[in-house]
Amino acid sequence: MKHIRKILCLFMLAFTIVPIYAAEHTNDKEGIDLQSVLWGHIKDAYEWHITDINGHPVVLNLPVIVKSSTGWHVFSSAEFSEERDINGNRPGPYGLYISGSSDNENKVCEKIDGKEIRPFDISITKTVVVLFIDAILLLICILIPARWCKKHRPEDPAPKGFTGLMTMFVMYIYDDVIKATLGKETDKYAPYLLTCFFFIFFANIMGVVPFPPGGGNLTGNITITFFLALCTFLITNFTGTKAYWKEIFWPDVPTWLKVPVPLMPFIEFFSIFTKPLALMIRLFANMMAGHAIALSLSCIIFIMFGINAVAGASMTVVSVLMSVFMMLLELLVCFIQALVFTMLSAVFISLSHVKEHTAK
Repeated sequence: MKHIRKILCLFMLAFTIVPIYAAEHTNDKEGIDLQSVLWGHIKDAYEWHITDINGHPVVLNLPVIVKSSTGWHVFSSAEFSEERDINGNRPGPYGLYISGSSDNENKVCEKIDGKEIRPFDISITKTVVVLFIDAILLLICILIPARWCKKHRPEDPAPKGFTGLMTMFVMYIYDDVIKATLGKETDKYAPYLLTCFFFIFFANIMGVVPFPPGGGNLTGNITITFFLALCTFLITNFTGTKAYWKEIFWPDVPTWLKVPVPLMPFIEFFSIFTKPLALMIRLFANMMAGHAIALSLSCIIFIMFGINAVAGASMTVVSVLMSVFMMLLELLVCFIQALVFTMLSAVFISLSHVKEHTAK
């Protein structure tokens, strides 16, 4: 009961503070730039904007590491100017700048013979920092129950607390998803599939947390989902059996579908690439859309206050309630997307281990 009262008090506080804050910080003429707010959270950046205090941004400046036409350069992103020039660029040292053009927007570039060129860039960006943080926290969460299991025997009483929760979680994915799909080959691919599930789930959860070390849209970055899908693609095809490749290049269909026009082999070969592509797009699109919707619902408050105070105050209640609902739904999506990626990866791997069928 005490916890319910605390939650209700927090909601009441939100209903009281948010309209006042919105009324004070919304420019009636210009309003709020919804596009910059959305893309500022979703896109990668060379600095991590945490919040604003009294109109002053609190930013974590990250190291920029590039090899330009003048050699290697390592410096802080704070050396880039906050003000943009007439071309929309943010000037920086060594002739480098953060581009404002549509082709290289928010990327470090330089001018060579009048052309905008991107140097070799291995900077520690926001996505990289979030990746490191999520990986470290995930290792801690996994190594704690692993240490308990190392010190106890299988017949000992089950652990309690956090260790018991993680053990139950691991066994659920192992027994009901991986083992149910792969059967005898479970132990061979369980480490990879369990890593996929918990990395994606943990990254999704940390993306929902609105303050550091959370707040990074890691799985909403298509390069991350591309790498995960690429790993599944390589494991699936490099461990495939002879029967698997036979079904691709010479499937058991009428001959006229294979010769002289290799229609079915082409379709089967094309499906090799569409499977990981579906994994990549599914995870990326769902997580990016969830973040965009949640931010849009919050921005409605400021947009309505740009019209008038009455509309803003009335919309605040609706926006907060919808934002809470979306956050709860997003927590469910975090689990579902991790589960779907792991399950489909297990299915694709199992399909590549098909055995030759012989007629009795």
